[in-house]
Amino acid sequence: MQRISVGIDIAKEIHWVTAIDADGVVQINRKLLNTPTDIASLADQLGALAGPGDGPEGSTIRIGLDVIGGIAGLAEAMLAAAGFTLLHVPGLAVNRARQGTVGGENKSDPRDARTIADQVRSRADLRRIEPATEIDLEIRLLVGRRRDLVHAQTQRVARMHDMLVSIFPGLEACLDLTTKGPLHLLTKFVTPAELRTAGKKRLVRHLQAAGGLPNVEALADRALAVAAEQNIAVPAERMTARLIRELAAEALASRARLIELDRELEALLQRHPDAALIRSLPGMGVVLSAELIAEAGNLSRFRSADALASAAGMAPVLRQSGRTRFLRRPTGGNKGLKRVFYQSAFCSLAHSDSRAFYDRKRREGKRHHQAVIALARRRVNVLWAVVQNRTPFQTGFKMAA
Repeated sequence: MQRISVGIDIAKEIHWVTAIDADGVVQINRKLLNTPTDIASLADQLGALAGPGDGPEGSTIRIGLDVIGGIAGLAEAMLAAAGFTLLHVPGLAVNRARQGTVGGENKSDPRDARTIADQVRSRADLRRIEPATEIDLEIRLLVGRRRDLVHAQTQRVARMHDMLVSIFPGLEACLDLTTKGPLHLLTKFVTPAELRTAGKKRLVRHLQAAGGLPNVEALADRALAVAAEQNIAVPAERMTARLIRELAAEALASRARLIELDRELEALLQRHPDAALIRSLPGMGVVLSAELIAEAGNLSRFRSADALASAAGMAPVLRQSGRTRFLRRPTGGNKGLKRVFYQSAFCSLAHSDSRAFYDRKRREGKRHHQAVIALARRRVNVLWAVVQNRTPFQTGFKMAA
């Protein structure tokens, strides 16, 4: 029986795998095609290295990956199904470790795979990769799709503001393009002349056709008021208006798709074993709960609340040299996870427990941003306790947010 540490440098088509024994002697060093056949062949090789009577499910073979999911999905799934222990070695740790070796500025896939294997062999603090469940992956995919749509929508709305202010600044100033009514208005009427020609009754009918819009008459009155103030047609007004109408129609379609995605996420969260516990925490709505699950995965893979906070980049970092010793704000961590905790903390300020904690930090001299970060860090502890104890959050909880 021998202990084998394996490093796999993940790429799109061809990975590189290096396996070393307890003494650092290389046992495997080759390309690994991102195909079921080659990955199955690697599993057989590793099983043979483990020795008789010690199958892959034993703890003597540990495999480090620098990427989780995505292009590593097939290798991760097959090696986990074969019973091997999978560990995450972050890319930053690989780069720093490689640069600390002789000739470390030279980067190559074989060199990175060897560095990953050395990290697996020498470190006991690497986080284990837990096989993702079907529902976790579905939530992660929908959250990723929603993030893409939100990003595209933000760009689209910004572009519409830029184009509209170039031909009709009065209308641009009085419309909120993040809402349905103004977007529906711009699908047909953009220029001052178009608005004046249509008149109030036609504008109201057009807005009412969208269904369920509030204050349509007030919106029509605002549009006609600014249209009466501008009588000149600026150059390229016709083409600009046409493009704005196209963008408005796209923005409405994107809004509808985002609503559908939120409903799908709501249905998935109702089936997720941890979702009800997570959503019991003040400020954790459907979207933020789904994003937390997508970013963190199974919370049981973290050893403690401190480990979860560290993964999110919310735990202070110690700097000590000689007599100098201080804590500083971390620069690493999962930025998406940190954003979820920060945004949910901000949303929870309407809750009495969260507001009391926030006000206490403000009285201690913390600025608003610092107080919200402190609240977010405390909520990590609360979330950890809620999930570990399988008890929903309650007001007056011992570690209340």
